[in-house]
Amino acid sequence: MNTKRLTTMSLLTSMALIIFIVEANLPSLTPIPGIKLGLSNIITVYAIFTLGPLDTFLILLCRIILGSIFSGNMSTLLYSFSGGLFCYTSMLIIRNFLTLKQIWICSVISAIFHNIGQITVAILITNTISLIYYFPILTVSAIISGTFTGLCSQYLINRLNALELK
Repeated sequence: MNTKRLTTMSLLTSMALIIFIVEANLPSLTPIPGIKLGLSNIITVYAIFTLGPLDTFLILLCRIILGSIFSGNMSTLLYSFSGGLFCYTSMLIIRNFLTLKQIWICSVISAIFHNIGQITVAILITNTISLIYYFPILTVSAIISGTFTGLCSQYLINRLNALELK
């Protein structure tokens, strides 16, 4: 691993972690529990389209583990990991079919898969299948937040690409 790559991954991990911690400490935007913007996903989407699969996975894994430790809530590790793994896997597949003008679509779909991962773990842990009824609410939330984070990622990639061309 060369120095530039390691530095880039470290900076992106740090940014994702800071965004995650700041967002975790903000008051909830809705009275519905479990709904948040997922702003650290901006970094994940950026990484999957610019760095590649392995680097993105390592950034995501470090953010999930360190985020759970720093937030002081290790019980969220299972939920974050399962959601992150579903999200990452869907991004890995979808990115091959999208152009740089369609990055936001990848973010929306991965946000939905993130919720699928978390609902699956919640059902397995609580042994309560009726939690599946919460999924439509989470899907609407994922579409809204995924669109926002996807557009932010798309803007970031386009701006940085434009700077590199100069």
